[in-house]
Amino acid sequence: MMVPAPGAILVNLDFGSGDLADRREEFVLLARSAGAEVRQVIEGRRQRPDPALFAGSGKVAEIAAAVRAHEAGLVLFNHELSPAQQRNLEAEFECRVLDRSTLILDIFAQRAQSHEGKLQVELAQLEHLATRLVRGWTHLERQKGGIGLRGPGETQLETDRRLLSDRVKSLKDKLTKLKKQRAVQRRARMRGQVMSISLVGYTNAGKSTLFNALTHAGAYVADQLFATLDTTSRKLYLPDSGSIVISDTVGFIRDLPHTLVAAFRATLEETIHADLLLHVVDAANPARDEQISEVNKVLLEIGAEAIPQIAVFNKIDLVRSAPEVARDEYGRICRVFVSARTGAGIDLLRGALAEFATARHAEAAAELQ
Repeated sequence: MMVPAPGAILVNLDFGSGDLADRREEFVLLARSAGAEVRQVIEGRRQRPDPALFAGSGKVAEIAAAVRAHEAGLVLFNHELSPAQQRNLEAEFECRVLDRSTLILDIFAQRAQSHEGKLQVELAQLEHLATRLVRGWTHLERQKGGIGLRGPGETQLETDRRLLSDRVKSLKDKLTKLKKQRAVQRRARMRGQVMSISLVGYTNAGKSTLFNALTHAGAYVADQLFATLDTTSRKLYLPDSGSIVISDTVGFIRDLPHTLVAAFRATLEETIHADLLLHVVDAANPARDEQISEVNKVLLEIGAEAIPQIAVFNKIDLVRSAPEVARDEYGRICRVFVSARTGAGIDLLRGALAEFATARHAEAAAELQ
């Protein structure tokens, strides 16, 4: 029997950032990607968050009325809430309240497919929830057997914290082993002189569709945020340049929780060690410049800012633009305009990859002389 989608009230407040409409649209898509049924979006403007309720008392009353009117079981805030604010709001609305970070973590938990992806999501969730540890980690205690675990003089909260800390350490150890395995695979690739390319970009920019168009891999594609979590790699043969390895990676998003960036650092290591990044941009999105900036911000955070990039402006069919290649002042290809959905410009992108690979092989040969 299918479980009906929970009815949700969304709260999106403006603190002077000036991009309220973009943030609203993205948050609605986030909520739907998590499986929520959006009943109403409530917006407002404030100078700063209220320490106790985040929103002002009048706005809280408006949200509470909407919860009752729509019989909603969930209120989602497009902001970071403190544990105290979350508890106070749940008391006011008499239903669950989640902030943006928790919502993104929930989507990641739903989407992780690989063993490593699931470990990384659990680690991110535990590290996020550790800051909110106030009561009742009884599910952790049940997993460990409970009775006999408590040390002398420990309070329930201290026990819960210790159990949580032990689980986090165990997850980190497992992820370290997987990281070492990936490093061995990467060294084998480098010995074989196979060039590595990573697709990066804002979530829902069309990376997986482009990945499929280039490699015929059949990766999962959907019009939702974070459709891809686990890195998928495929070999692609380029005439005159030989084989390259292309990797599809998780999409980036503004205000990505730091625990997620940290937990997914291992997955994103494919990006750090790539020879070239294909930065996929949704050409039809009015906020594309800001999205480019957000992606570059995360690349800087994971230490991948110095890797050469080619910007791939995707979805040109939606803006009735023609496929083309643009070069920088040194004559190097810097932008390619394509439609991964229709296939327009994919041949130009393959040509750009072949040109880059040929130049890289020539550089390597010159260094050996």
